[in-house]
Amino acid sequence: MHPAYSLRFRLMIFYLLIFLVPAIIMMTAMPFYFQQSLSTETQTLTEGTLSSIARNIETYLDDLNRLTIIPYLNDEVMRALKLKAGDNYYNADLYTKLIADRALTTTLPLFMQNSRTDILATILVASDGTTFMFSTGSEILEPVPDYPFVEQGWYQKALEADGDVVFISSHPQDYLRSSFNLVFSVARLIKDPDTHRPLGVIMADADTSVLARIVSDINFNVSSIICIFDNENKLLYSSKPLSTELQQQAWENATTIRSNGDLYVPVSEVIAPAQWKVVVLLSNSEILAKTRWLYLTGILFAVGGLLLTFLLFFILSRGIVHPFQEMMAVMKQVQTGNLQARFVVTGNDEISELGKALNMMIERLNHLIEREYKAVISQRNAEYRTLQSQIQPHFLYNTLNGFIGLNRLRDSAGLEKAIFALSGMLHYTLEGDEWVILDDEFAFVQKYCDLQRIRFWDRLTADIYCDTALKGLKVPKLLLQPLVENAIIHGVEPAGHPCTLTVKAELKSKDDSLWARITVQDNGTGFNPESLEGKAGLGLANVRERLNIAFRNATFSVSSQVDSGTQIVIEIPLKSVDELAVRAYLNE
Repeated sequence: MHPAYSLRFRLMIFYLLIFLVPAIIMMTAMPFYFQQSLSTETQTLTEGTLSSIARNIETYLDDLNRLTIIPYLNDEVMRALKLKAGDNYYNADLYTKLIADRALTTTLPLFMQNSRTDILATILVASDGTTFMFSTGSEILEPVPDYPFVEQGWYQKALEADGDVVFISSHPQDYLRSSFNLVFSVARLIKDPDTHRPLGVIMADADTSVLARIVSDINFNVSSIICIFDNENKLLYSSKPLSTELQQQAWENATTIRSNGDLYVPVSEVIAPAQWKVVVLLSNSEILAKTRWLYLTGILFAVGGLLLTFLLFFILSRGIVHPFQEMMAVMKQVQTGNLQARFVVTGNDEISELGKALNMMIERLNHLIEREYKAVISQRNAEYRTLQSQIQPHFLYNTLNGFIGLNRLRDSAGLEKAIFALSGMLHYTLEGDEWVILDDEFAFVQKYCDLQRIRFWDRLTADIYCDTALKGLKVPKLLLQPLVENAIIHGVEPAGHPCTLTVKAELKSKDDSLWARITVQDNGTGFNPESLEGKAGLGLANVRERLNIAFRNATFSVSSQVDSGTQIVIEIPLKSVDELAVRAYLNE
């Protein structure tokens, strides 16, 4: 038996299925399930935390938003802005200008002081270009002289929003002297409620450190990263430095993000008013660290169990497999002809019973061979003789038909010559030898063709050739006669033109060995090989059967085409016969 299908192999597969597969499942599936559950739970908790952070930032942005609508709440401030928006301010008397300036420089700052201290500054740019700056603390703001406020991006965005709030991303306070703060802002265009005429732009600045304070109130994993983006994918805040590629992936909310050898799972939340986004990059390495001990425990358990159970498996399987190996050795001895080999039975288990049955089978086989061998040989010889006898009646029947034709032509000399030829052929067929040399078989075929030429005259030409090296090759008697007979009766006779019958034997080399190639070919009517019927089919089948009985690995092939003729090729490997004699002849 092939080792891949041996009993030990099957027991090994069974062992792997009942232990190794469950061990692998315990070693991988359970930690993986725990890891996935932990990851899912962490993401769920993070989503809740992000919602809280987003609400805190939304509240803060609402405070900034309220600062930008304070001018609408004071009539004096609105009148002052309306006065500055037109030419009336420059034509007004000093008292009117004083009241307007006091509203913008004193009244409005008083309203601003009630706001949160982490709102650093509020800037109001009137429509005439006058700028007012208010601090929520005691700090005195010193603006940069001649700063082009109307050319700034936030100013243009406020104009485009036409009175709606605009959220400005982080930017430096470069319009203030000695200020290095990085701020984010809320801006709005102040419009006349009656005429909707622009009166100015107000912007409230908040320190970006407030985002860090909001985020710091929440505890995340040590390796996780929290970052905040504005609506234009600009980074407002990050708990750790982020590369440009990592920022892009975090903003696009990819399923997984890989950076610096670590894998991150992003969880995000949108801050509704500003369309900002808060993103937390959960470090997969920390989650794996929490489940690493499960993997380690599973591996140790699997390795220990594998070693222990493999030792037990080896001991038990040896007790099962070894007796079967001894039985196989006994069977191989019996195959080589040693019918005296026996299996040594020990014990009373099922394997011992099987060994007893094997010994009994060998004993009965020995008696059966001694009793039946001669009967089988006799039956085989009888079958061989039966195949030979099936050919002879067809030959005699077709030959006698030829004699009838000569008699009708009143060709007495030809008939007499044919009778003598038939007498010699019958003497050849009635000899007791079942095997003849190929030279005698070709001589018999020559006589048969000569006999048939008496009938067909110039319609039949016989070309018979046997390689000298193959003349001594022994073949079954009358192996070729049915093939020649079929060629004449079914190929030449129906044809309306002169035909040539070729019978030749040649020595061929194929696959580094010598072969005898015997060809029977005619250019008669031909037939369809797929529809062999009648006598032709029976004759070919008999020759093929005799060939298979006589020679191992011999081949028999038929090729024919209607109106083109038929070719029959027999190939006999000389290893099946006296190859040494042929080679000796070739070397002479």
